[in-house]
Amino acid sequence: MCQPVVTARSRAGHDGSVTAEARRTPRSRMTAAQRRAQLLDVSRRLFAEKGFDGTSVEEIAARAEVSKPVVYEHFGGKEGVYAVVVDREISALTAALTGALEAGGRPQVLVERTTLALLAYIEQSEDGFRILVRDSPVAQATGTFSSLIGDVATQVEHLLAAQFRRQGLDPRTAPMYSQMLVGMVALTGQWWLDARRPGKAEVAAHLVNLAWNGLSGLERRPTLNDPA
Repeated sequence: MCQPVVTARSRAGHDGSVTAEARRTPRSRMTAAQRRAQLLDVSRRLFAEKGFDGTSVEEIAARAEVSKPVVYEHFGGKEGVYAVVVDREISALTAALTGALEAGGRPQVLVERTTLALLAYIEQSEDGFRILVRDSPVAQATGTFSSLIGDVATQVEHLLAAQFRRQGLDPRTAPMYSQMLVGMVALTGQWWLDARRPGKAEVAAHLVNLAWNGLSGLERRPTLNDPA
């Protein structure tokens, strides 16, 4: 037997007025926390795709299917939402890198762990890393990717200084070498963001091969073969 088609008209009262059932909206409203999380997710994707300058409040609102005032209500504007997105990514990457360093172990193992931690973050948070490696147009209280890498280099500096003393090298050069070492890891991560070949474990192994085997053969007073 055919079922009757239920329409708004069929649910109207005998006097032609629309009943409460017909007026009920099928979409439930998000809570403030849910809306904020949605706006952050939408903004994160847009900033990764287009950068800060290429993204507008209008686009954020359109993709989230809200009006512009909703974005302003939660974040005060594009700068506000960008600051929160960057802060969350910096916190996640900081936790990964410092966790690898604080785990302890031989310097070579620490280099391996730190490299793998960065590559794992890139693998799991590609949009976030793309945002971090762009030049930030907004001053951040928590810093940028470059300042984060500087903080990691400061931690590595103490490890290298101890290693240098054991090898009879000048520990005063450790800050310079830590910048070189951490910078090499960071730049390799930026290259791997798009390359993705070989896998992160193999990339880490090759990077440590270059860094560690080079460090083990350091000269006390290196000079250039063909100085300019």
